Amino acid sequence: MINKVEKLIVKYNGRTVGYLAETNNSEIAFQYDAAWLADGFSISPFSLPLATKIYINRKDTFNGLYGVFQDSLPDGWGALLQHRMLGKQGVNPDRLSPLTKLSLLSKNGLGALTYEPTQFDDSEISKIFLDKMAADAARLYENRTSDVNLDTMYKLGGSSGGARPKVHIKDKDGFWIVKFPCQIDLPNIGEKEFAANELAERCGININEHKLFPSDICSGYFGAKRFDRTENNRVHMISLSSLLETSHRIPNLDYMHLFQVIQNICIDKSDMMEAYKRMCFNVLYGNRDDHGRNFAFLYHEKLHGYRLSPAFDMTKTNDKPEHEMSVNGQGKPTKNDLLDVARNMKLPLAECIEIIEKTKAIIEMNLGTSI
Repeated sequence: MINKVEKLIVKYNGRTVGYLAETNNSEIAFQYDAAWLADGFSISPFSLPLATKIYINRKDTFNGLYGVFQDSLPDGWGALLQHRMLGKQGVNPDRLSPLTKLSLLSKNGLGALTYEPTQFDDSEISKIFLDKMAADAARLYENRTSDVNLDTMYKLGGSSGGARPKVHIKDKDGFWIVKFPCQIDLPNIGEKEFAANELAERCGININEHKLFPSDICSGYFGAKRFDRTENNRVHMISLSSLLETSHRIPNLDYMHLFQVIQNICIDKSDMMEAYKRMCFNVLYGNRDDHGRNFAFLYHEKLHGYRLSPAFDMTKTNDKPEHEMSVNGQGKPTKNDLLDVARNMKLPLAECIEIIEKTKAIIEMNLGTSI
């Protein structure tokens, strides 16, 4: 049975950050805890600066939630699993309040924020068979759920984002997100994403650890090590789109927004050149799935500030005619647009030209053709 939730405690690695509550006007209010105000940090620097006040987001972008809390909710594959799981219980997910949905999150949720009370059974799963999970994911897409263990699928993937099926697992090497092919993918999509990440790394991009998980039915499943986890703690993460309180489903961001956010909140300005490398790679390689939720920022406790997260979801997207995030206002940018961004952001032009040429040469060598 799913109970309606009207108040939640927001926590970070066991510490109380603040409180979410539904008001008499059905708005959602947030307030920082007094102890957190004394020695905590802003969980959303533009929207929720540390202050003794009650915050109410009156924009309807995220149904009254601020973007940082929306980031916690499942999207894409995770939302599909949540719909199927709730439907199995006779619950219409569209009628649940945002606070009730936050109470249904598992400990596998993205980022560091957790919510209490929880209505989720977080008991451990003893064994995970990736090939079985991949087959169950395919059945879910085809609406053949009779042989699918929905509870297990939701525990392992119900807090996910992105379109492709995935599970969140832990092995001797750490915490991983493992992706499976979706209906339109070729069976070797995992191998292709692994190759794309290897290529981006050769171009000098900060890619998080990745590997292929073995399979008996395909060439392997792509796994990305989670950078929002350490051995003992969770790391606070917020996406670019949520920082700017806009949905990634609306293509209204430009790479200029990314650079401007880095200028405003990042403590290490070398993140500017890191972002430039990613922009060049995405344009030259053809990764057009570069929307605002595919760029994120991590809070570093030791540095007392935010940094650009490692790159993720780096893959070729031939099915998209234009970039989700424009470059210099262009959905189909050219080298001149890349250079205009460098000039507008006052980046070192010679270094930017070198990045473009190096990236182009490495990609051409990999593809065996000029681009």
